[in-house]
Amino acid sequence: MFMMRFDMRVPGKPPAQIADQYQAAIEMAQWADDKGCVSIGVSEHHAAEDGYMASPLVLASAMAAVTRKVPIIVGAALLPMYEPVRLAEDMIMLDHVSRGRVTFILGIGYRPLEYELYGLDYGQRGAIADAKLDRLLDVLRRASDGLLMPRVTPAPFTPGRPRIAWGGATKAAARRAGRNGLGFFAQTDTPGLKETYEAAAREAGFEPGLCILPSPEMPGAVFVHPHPDQGWQELGPYLLADAVSYAEWNKNAGRPTVRLSQGRTIEELRAERAAHHVVDAAEAVDIARRWGRQPLHPLCGGVPPELAWVYLRRVAEDVLPKLAP
Repeated sequence: MFMMRFDMRVPGKPPAQIADQYQAAIEMAQWADDKGCVSIGVSEHHAAEDGYMASPLVLASAMAAVTRKVPIIVGAALLPMYEPVRLAEDMIMLDHVSRGRVTFILGIGYRPLEYELYGLDYGQRGAIADAKLDRLLDVLRRASDGLLMPRVTPAPFTPGRPRIAWGGATKAAARRAGRNGLGFFAQTDTPGLKETYEAAAREAGFEPGLCILPSPEMPGAVFVHPHPDQGWQELGPYLLADAVSYAEWNKNAGRPTVRLSQGRTIEELRAERAAHHVVDAAEAVDIARRWGRQPLHPLCGGVPPELAWVYLRRVAEDVLPKLAP
């Protein structure tokens, strides 16, 4: 009944505290494994001053090693920044380490600075993504067939290939998912995305797969405190850091977005009730029942692990028992 995600923003902290955050994320994944967690998501961005995670497959592998049941979602891995053959090898290794529990959502990215870091032409990002996706899928196909050498080895744990979807917020992303026979994870439910995806899939000879279109009204991160005013005092600076960073990245991106706040103060962020929610247990139960799950972002904006654990345990003690059948 709950899901967790991690992006590992740790603004302004020394290396030892950054390492503490990563260790906490791994321990939180292990903690969640037997508590009804429906998924753990790890995200990717590059050249972020606040330390946003650049290598989610590494953290996903560490999480897979200490869990046995919970599905893990790498989303989105920014495909233009990868070499397809090596990515295929890493995906297969993670497929085995997790025994098939990892879903890979690939994406194109929207920050020119990331393309500059990798020496790539941002204006050609669509063509780059298409070429690398073709190569990746071909390499994985040959690994699964096991017929021709040279090929990457071993064969995947998951029959055929590890689960792959394409993510994005545009019709171009929907078409890319459809024409390659992939599932589609949209960032928000905007008009025409589902129809565009399904049409592209059928035109390419595929039956449409899993299509996830989150409501823009769904919270992105819920924290539980018996006195929300006090919770906002404890968490406000971290949630605001998260909100402001995403807003800055997206303001010139020219793309539809989901659950982004325009608040520039803690008070504005709280009043908007957009992505970030600090609520009591009763309202947390209502959120979980309405959306079918409780979205948690325990280390959001660099929340210290000792504080994040308090909020996680409240979910387990005060919310989950009320959701049990």
